[in-house]
Amino acid sequence: MNVKTITMAEELQMAFEIRKEVFVNEQGVPLEDEYDQFDTLNGQCEHVLVYSDKQPVGTGRIREVEGLGKLERICILKPYRSLGLGKVIIHALEEIASKQGISKVKLHGQTHAEGFYEKLGYQTASNVFMEDGIPHILMVKEVTPNESC
Repeated sequence: MNVKTITMAEELQMAFEIRKEVFVNEQGVPLEDEYDQFDTLNGQCEHVLVYSDKQPVGTGRIREVEGLGKLERICILKPYRSLGLGKVIIHALEEIASKQGISKVKLHGQTHAEGFYEKLGYQTASNVFMEDGIPHILMVKEVTPNESC
């Protein structure tokens, strides 16, 4: 397994297909809510793909929001869950934040994944709230900025 920062439109399309399968088809998120103005290669956020046997099977993105790195759209195709790929995606996004000099990251995690994020050092920072009909919580983590990379 490996993770790659998305740099080409074809890779971004692969990430969109993974997100559509997980969030829209599996979880029922409305298609019009899944994609937004940050789904480009223009530098507003960075997208990653994680591969298993050279096949793209997971994705995530990070963007800076009010001085924090916000991890978003993290998902893995169902047959590839429980292989440790979520951890790979999270670490890749945290590394991007670190290289950008960001010292704190946050995410809106689905409540069923709270334990997963806690194992990676995240702390719950809100009560449960709804996003697209799915219960979420705000989670935060300090990261070590490394602007010299």
